Amino acid sequence: MITGATPNSGKTFVSSTLAAVIAQSDQKVLFIDADLRRGYSHNLFTVSNEHGLSEYLAGKDELNKVIQHFGKGGFDVITRGQVPPNPSELLMRDRMRQLLDWANDHYDLVIVDTPPMLAVSDAAVVGRSVAPACWLRVFGLNTAKEVSLSMQRLEQAGVNIKGAILNGVIKRASTAYSYGYNYYGYSYSEKE
Repeated sequence: MITGATPNSGKTFVSSTLAAVIAQSDQKVLFIDADLRRGYSHNLFTVSNEHGLSEYLAGKDELNKVIQHFGKGGFDVITRGQVPPNPSELLMRDRMRQLLDWANDHYDLVIVDTPPMLAVSDAAVVGRSVAPACWLRVFGLNTAKEVSLSMQRLEQAGVNIKGAILNGVIKRASTAYSYGYNYYGYSYSEKE
């Protein structure tokens, strides 16, 4: 599972890039778009969004109808599907746990892209059912308070956080650099 504190943290970019890189090493990868409110992986991968995770969780579709192969990336995808009226409730259903159990048995790696932690509780809900989670922070965007609060919420939900990614770091060219040396001294005198 990959999540972040706030929107625009690059969760989907990092998740999809990770899926593509690992798939290139002959690993069988499944990418699940669990952002049932604003997920856009179907646009990114140019696949259909008619049948996706929300339809599977609602019991409208079976797995064979929601799993699509993204040929350019070499991995399988489950898009978010149509935006449901009850995303958190759907993610709490037994079908989500069953899907993740099935996926872990059939794939080398399952990447679950979730909504931002501070926006909705969905990431915490999904995190309870997933093995390790990775948390994403955007350099210069997320405040220390946002970082602390989102990590605290994940930990309170019982999410096993195994790593963090610092995204959006901009390497700036320096026009000059220097280093210096300072002499620090001390003295003492004998008591008279």
